[in-house]
Amino acid sequence: MTNAVFCDKMELSCIGMPSSIISERVRFIMILTIDIGNTNIVIGGFIDDKPAFISRISTNARKTDSEYATKIKSILNLYEVDKNEILGAAISSVVPPLTQTVANAVRMVYKVEPIVVGPGIKTGINLLADNPAQVGADLICACVAAYNLYTPPVLVIDMGTATKLMLIDGDGCFTGVSIIPGVELSLKALAGGTAQLPQISLVAPERVLGRNTVDCMRSGIIYGNAAMLDGMIDRIREEADCDPVVVATGGLSGSIVPYCRHEIISDDILILEGLLLIYKKNINKKHK
Repeated sequence: MTNAVFCDKMELSCIGMPSSIISERVRFIMILTIDIGNTNIVIGGFIDDKPAFISRISTNARKTDSEYATKIKSILNLYEVDKNEILGAAISSVVPPLTQTVANAVRMVYKVEPIVVGPGIKTGINLLADNPAQVGADLICACVAAYNLYTPPVLVIDMGTATKLMLIDGDGCFTGVSIIPGVELSLKALAGGTAQLPQISLVAPERVLGRNTVDCMRSGIIYGNAAMLDGMIDRIREEADCDPVVVATGGLSGSIVPYCRHEIISDDILILEGLLLIYKKNINKKHK
């Protein structure tokens, strides 16, 4: 028997809490989920379908297998995860040069064959796209989680480098997506393309109509993006002729969603939850 990862039962509700502070310990096996995005790589460990930790590192397409192996191992060491207790792994990626690099890193350290979201992988949803191969792995994972964890139809808002809105209907069909420049991308373009506008933090001003440069920019970025989401929700509802549950995810959703007028559920780990579900759908097939 391998050395076990020990976590208290209460720890599962506290993402990232070191297990060493808990006296009562029980034995668990962990599934590693990795979402490779254009800006960040999000790494999560799941025990009994619950997150034991979530961590982020910067995406760098120039790093090697060994460098990513070192980074991933360091993160799991931080949360006191024994490498022998990683039962399996699942990866989604929108950065093709890094897909195999990170997969190789996982193989190197944890001696498991990761499931990589792509052609041939069972998802349980139907992609109604002109070219299903062009649908990003992150979008697929988010839709799988939304369909299985919420009551469809579900409208998913993923706010990362780009803001994506996608609808899953009641039959589990991915019906389409709208892609919009992301919050930080828009902000960088605004500050970088002008001589006098500064870089700003994402803090909502007290007024929509600002009276200084920083508040004016904050208003446009925060209230403007919130209004855009409200408007897009209305248009999608009208076009699809349904009233979907709306779920938001992504690193920047917390800065914008609170200022929307529609009811929107926040789920920060939707993509990782989708990866876990996809892993479970494919693991039996993989081991046959």
